[in-house]
Amino acid sequence: MHDYQQLRVWHAARRLAVDTYRATREFPRAELFGMTSQLRRAAVSIAANLAEGAGRGTDRDFARFVRIAAGSASEYEAHVLVSSDVGLMPFEVAEQLLAEVASIKRMLHRLERSRSDS
Repeated sequence: MHDYQQLRVWHAARRLAVDTYRATREFPRAELFGMTSQLRRAAVSIAANLAEGAGRGTDRDFARFVRIAAGSASEYEAHVLVSSDVGLMPFEVAEQLLAEVASIKRMLHRLERSRSDS
């Protein structure tokens, strides 16, 4: 079993989730079950999949959940881009969130590679 709370990437994903909740607070109420929900769920999914994979007990399962977390990070990225494109999110906020998720994706890639090398 892995201790996900020891992972830098888990802390970065947790920070991204908090930043996402803050960034979507001002979205129109009509988007509560649309883009607001999609962004928040994708952000939380990154951290949650790392935690779930760590709890599965095997390196193979953990690596699978790291890949799922990476998929959630790509989904998140797409939602941020669309949110910015349609004017729900200021460009500066989108840029900051995209930088955070890009860093997370790099960390996830390194983590996955380190698990497959062992």
